[in-house]
Amino acid sequence: MKISTFPVIALLLFNIVCRSSAVIPEEEEAPAFWNAKAKETLKIALELQPVKHRAKNVILFLGDGMGVPTVTATRILKGQLDGKPGEGTVLAMESFPHLGLSKTYNVDHQAPDSAGTATAYLCGVKANYGTIGLSAAARRGQCSTTFGNEVMSVLKRAKDAGKSVGIVTTTRVQHASPAATYAHVADRDWYGDGEMPPDAIKKGCKDIAFQLINNTDIDVILGGGRKYMTPEGTPDPEYPQNPKQNGTRKDKQNLIEKWLSIKKDAQYVWNKEQFDAVNVETTKYLMGLFEPKDMKFELNRNRTMDPSIVEMTDKAIQILQKNPNGFFLFVEGGRIDHGHHDGTAVQALTEAVKFDEAIEKASKLTSDVDTLTVVTADHSHMFAFGGKALRGNPIFGLAPALALDGKPYTTILYGNGPGYAITNGTRPNPNSTDYQNKNYEQQAAVLLDSETHGGEDVAIFSKGPMAYLFHKTHEENYIAHVIAYAACIEPYKECPPSPSSGSSVQPMNLLSILLVTLYFLKS
Repeated sequence: MKISTFPVIALLLFNIVCRSSAVIPEEEEAPAFWNAKAKETLKIALELQPVKHRAKNVILFLGDGMGVPTVTATRILKGQLDGKPGEGTVLAMESFPHLGLSKTYNVDHQAPDSAGTATAYLCGVKANYGTIGLSAAARRGQCSTTFGNEVMSVLKRAKDAGKSVGIVTTTRVQHASPAATYAHVADRDWYGDGEMPPDAIKKGCKDIAFQLINNTDIDVILGGGRKYMTPEGTPDPEYPQNPKQNGTRKDKQNLIEKWLSIKKDAQYVWNKEQFDAVNVETTKYLMGLFEPKDMKFELNRNRTMDPSIVEMTDKAIQILQKNPNGFFLFVEGGRIDHGHHDGTAVQALTEAVKFDEAIEKASKLTSDVDTLTVVTADHSHMFAFGGKALRGNPIFGLAPALALDGKPYTTILYGNGPGYAITNGTRPNPNSTDYQNKNYEQQAAVLLDSETHGGEDVAIFSKGPMAYLFHKTHEENYIAHVIAYAACIEPYKECPPSPSSGSSVQPMNLLSILLVTLYFLKS
């Protein structure tokens, strides 16, 4: 391919300008800086001791679609939002002392979905694409394969063991990830009975919303999903003039009212004012449904109407931790995934930053002495960034060189998705639009109406009792088994000792965590 003179000159000028704007901290030019930093990190690692006693509490944070490239890009964005270059920033999850990888494939799919993966990391068995809380003997959409193939989640087992349990999500509470904590359904899209085929209803299958209030006694339920809980045609309290937001239930049941009628000391809220007024000391059960379907992206959130994932996590922990037997909490940053599907990296990464803030908040409210905290993802995405970007380059910015077509390109690109825009054999110039806008669709190689999941492994970050059991590349279903073993719930009876039975907390481990956190904050 012959390149015209103008693009060559433009390329040279572009490189000169970008190279001169690279952010290079002066102290990092000296070998002593890197040697000292590595020695300090090594010292902390050498002093690290595993915590080998039972976990009273467990918090499982699930960044939906948060593959390793997303974690790295989130790190940079979080730093840049704080006025730093970003690359050296340490996310709250990255301060955890133990790390492993999770193989995310479904039994029948190389690149998985959120239903089959949720069944793995919550129920302990790998499953098929599109099915929730069922073994791989079930088939998507086939109601009859539900019965006899149900598998139980760690949330259900924790409740049976006397712990309080909760779910927090930025999606609808009937979505695939949170649904695996309580539901057994042959199709992840059966949110309510209005979304089910008549044949499935006739055969006795129940929709996810019905199972939410009937299967497991869940103490705290926070997220979206109002419309699947009320009779068909019921106006939504927030959008009464919009019939698309009306209730969808064909069985005429109001599941919210039914839930309130069978719970003691229970509250239902649907807006932030009501949510903020909840007294955590007197509330045992709390259901908060803040949108008809999924909650809004953080950048679109009405802060006077909807709480953030940080606020929901805070309130959930304060309610659940009153139980002397401990608690299990599932927290999902679900709209990271949706931002990627839309090809809008600004939305996806902003969701991930907020998700990390929720992890930080939880760490302040709990202790590593008695709380096992696990952060992972269900799958990755066809998301990548690079392009020889210089240090400190805006994460949503342009690469420091032009492409062979003479046009700039963003450092973030998608392998497929709605951002494909080849017209007459050429792609649009990013400079012709606001490529840092929250709704900008990064360019993609293959045109799809929705960008797809990736098939690569994802990270598992962990801290607290038995967290060291995440230590290599694991099958995704292993996550549920570590949680069950650490908390001494079914199916495990031979468990780690409780701290009171002679197993002492490793003080050096806690000191190490504090030192590494302070060190990286300072750096």
